[in-house]
Amino acid sequence: MDEPGTAWALAREAAVAANVDLRPLSSLDQFDDAIGIMVATWGPFQLPPREVLTALAHSGNVPLGAYDGEHLVGFVLGWAGVDDGGLHVHSHMLAAMPDRRHRGVGYALKLGQRAQALDQDIHVARWTFDPLVARNAWFNLGKLGAVADRFGRAFYGEMSDEINRGDRTDRLVVRWDLDSAPTPRAVRVGLPTVLAAEGDPVAPDPVRRTQPTAQGGLVEVPLDHAEIRRRDPELASRWRDAAADALETCFATGSIAAGFDRDRSAYQLVPEALR
Repeated sequence: MDEPGTAWALAREAAVAANVDLRPLSSLDQFDDAIGIMVATWGPFQLPPREVLTALAHSGNVPLGAYDGEHLVGFVLGWAGVDDGGLHVHSHMLAAMPDRRHRGVGYALKLGQRAQALDQDIHVARWTFDPLVARNAWFNLGKLGAVADRFGRAFYGEMSDEINRGDRTDRLVVRWDLDSAPTPRAVRVGLPTVLAAEGDPVAPDPVRRTQPTAQGGLVEVPLDHAEIRRRDPELASRWRDAAADALETCFATGSIAAGFDRDRSAYQLVPEALR
């Protein structure tokens, strides 16, 4: 048994809550099952082939799976990376079968990946996400307590998968410090609104309001940008540009995205020293 409070104990506790077991993926059959989840998530385009998954596992970057009995229902994969901050895990893919999404599987897998990294004396994880996917913003910055300290327009260039096809691949880059257990961040008050979502709650307009101050600023995003893309591509494109402009303005002042206000669907950008 793991000692209470250890990384693996927290991961297995989350797995029990999600009704899954966490297991390393190392066989060709397991990799085929993981690719099946990728297809169910992103479609059959631009997916890593099985030999790449084999190479990752062989080189110590072992993907982690979430099992319901003998059925793989989710996975997370990444690899060791290096940047100015030193060694980290780059967590590249996290996915669950459609009927297991938003039921704790992804959270359990992230905690499992954290435990794997700490076992290898790696203390930071990084990954990217689309800043206009509000539910991922809350998961990463709110629930896990990570921060986003970089932003890139068209980070991956053009992509052909079913989620990203036809949209610019803007991304926030996450930094998750692994030494402390995930702690949801408190919502800050009093920050000026740099970008506001105004009008129809389902399809609001992006309205630039003010500049960030020395204390930072808020950048609101729509609750469901993917639905706006389906209904009104022109509005979705305006949101893409407006959010990028606002985030770049805030990052240029030295702020980072240190939280996400779920009620307002708003990034909380503050100087690193104030987070």
